[in-house]
Amino acid sequence: MQPRDFSLYGAVDLGARQAAAQRRQQAAQSDGSGTPADGAVIEVTEQTFNTDVVERSRTTPVIIDLWADWCGPCKQLSPVLEKLAVEADGTWVLAKVDVDANPQLAAALQVQSIPMVAAVIGGQLVDAFLGAMPEAQVRQWLGQVLAVAEKMGVLPEGSAGVEADEAAGGADPSGYADQLPPAYEQARAAMERGDLDGAARAFEEQLAASPGDPIAKAGLAQVSLIRRVSSYDQARARRDAAGHPDDAAAQIRVADIDLASGRIDEAFDRLLGVIRRTSGEDREQARVHLVGLFDILPPRDPRVTKARSALSALLF
Repeated sequence: MQPRDFSLYGAVDLGARQAAAQRRQQAAQSDGSGTPADGAVIEVTEQTFNTDVVERSRTTPVIIDLWADWCGPCKQLSPVLEKLAVEADGTWVLAKVDVDANPQLAAALQVQSIPMVAAVIGGQLVDAFLGAMPEAQVRQWLGQVLAVAEKMGVLPEGSAGVEADEAAGGADPSGYADQLPPAYEQARAAMERGDLDGAARAFEEQLAASPGDPIAKAGLAQVSLIRRVSSYDQARARRDAAGHPDDAAAQIRVADIDLASGRIDEAFDRLLGVIRRTSGEDREQARVHLVGLFDILPPRDPRVTKARSALSALLF
């Protein structure tokens, strides 16, 4: 992971997906099919994903509805999302993806079950949930997503407040201030310079002022990950892990490398395996490290949810 891969909120970078989609988009543009669709609800395919989701999300939050015709819960949730998208009047856009018609896109987004709803802001996947939630819960989730979008500078100041207030009866559930904390831009600028210490200080200052700030918490966790991975001899780390499957420290190093490379499920599964096979200090070391890695991704990321459930089953 290089500093320029850094993204606020510890989000999964869609850059790899974007690169592949961009090649298809260039071909599609010759017949005009690469133009973003208008309206509150749009149909998205593998060919239009880069334009209609990744690029659009740099100026407007995009909520992805991953569905299929055979999915009963999808038929309950989709009308709710469509209704809220129309009500939002351009504050965010609903992008509908038929997973059966777009299997490569579903695989790239690591869809494990549907319905799945994901939020993309600034080219980053920042939050997601699985299953058909009631409208009130969807509204609350949207309020939190839009609050993050505002803090990342994708929404005009105050745009998230109304939705968040409606979702929480007048209280912003995110707990964010009304202005983008300077620490975010300071951290981003530091990472662009390759100044990990400066980025860490910026996030630490923000956490001192606002201990519950999820963006600062995730950003600091990502800085720590980059520091650790930069210090590893990756080839040696993998040899050590292969030769010592119950050595918590050896497995932790490879889990870090996997997570930094985007192999998130592999990283989590590796540490869950250590917890399953060991006891005492090794088991606790793996558990603590796994919980720390969860902070790098959004709390509702389905992979975090899955790993937390597996961890709970092992511990209790």
